[in-house]
Amino acid sequence: QVQLVESGGGLVQAGGSLILSCAASGSIFSLASMAWYRQAPGKQREMVARITSSGSRSYADSVKGRFTISSENAKNTASLQMNSLKPEDTAVYYCNCISWSTGTEYWGQGTQVTVSS
Repeated sequence: QVQLVESGGGLVQAGGSLILSCAASGSIFSLASMAWYRQAPGKQREMVARITSSGSRSYADSVKGRFTISSENAKNTASLQMNSLKPEDTAVYYCNCISWSTGTEYWGQGTQVTVSS
């Protein structure tokens, strides 16, 4: 089993910044990717940013140029630097990872990010 623990959510004013962190632990041999998703009230969960084990990054169009994902493969951690936050970024943010060996997907419990206008 793999456990993901997120931290760093909170309340911030529009235009502000937050950093989310995620640590994976448990039966990990290697991860194919780590990612951040978010889900706003009444909306579907959407991928925000993903980074693969080779360092390839992808972002949702809505956050390109504002958010940056990074990871430390050796420590199985990932971070999401969020700048120029907007009220529409308000959501529960979830850490996600995919096991390289099994393809199993794991999710964290989520952390609330609220951006006030």
